[in-house]
Amino acid sequence: MTFLILLQIFLLGIGLSADAFSVALTDGLTYRDINKKRSFFIAGVFGFMQALMPLIGFWLVELVEVLAGAASGTEAGNIASLTVAWIAFALLLFIGGKMLIESISELRKPEENRKERLFSVKEVLFYGFATAVDALAAGVAMHAGLSNTATVWLHVSIILVLTFSLSLVGLFLGKQIMKWLKGKYEIAGIVGGIILILLAAYVILSHYFPALGF
Repeated sequence: MTFLILLQIFLLGIGLSADAFSVALTDGLTYRDINKKRSFFIAGVFGFMQALMPLIGFWLVELVEVLAGAASGTEAGNIASLTVAWIAFALLLFIGGKMLIESISELRKPEENRKERLFSVKEVLFYGFATAVDALAAGVAMHAGLSNTATVWLHVSIILVLTFSLSLVGLFLGKQIMKWLKGKYEIAGIVGGIILILLAAYVILSHYFPALGF
């Protein structure tokens, strides 16, 4: 294992963490009952998911290569990465669009349409999956040269720690911005919805144009 490979994994981890950071920022902005315990739970889920998906991608290619050969493994990995990129795009676009529409409705008629966005374990797990599913493609890239069966666990651990840390930063920044907005959750929801929609666009564009990502 060389310093260059560790640096590449670190940069990959930063790139993968960008999705989780954006959603954590949105959670910090829009959850009305966020606290320290829930913040650590959100960051933990995001970190675990972002580490799990590359691991799945890595072992998927490994399995197919054993069963059908190296060429088949690479092809299966590419197909899987394309599929999950579109799944992630659809999920994030749906979540962001829903949040944006609801927040605009609340802003226009706050008394009729106000809905408090409260912490939900199911929602956090859903967000964790939605932001991490495209990271399965990273496992394919790791198998192509960054990792092997002896180092992959170390590499996904680095991704987990980076994602966990940046998610906590995102949550903290979201809460601070919410203080500056003086409790105007409708505006925060609009900002959060836009962030998720932009994130959806980034996920799919970065798949077809790798230069946009890390």
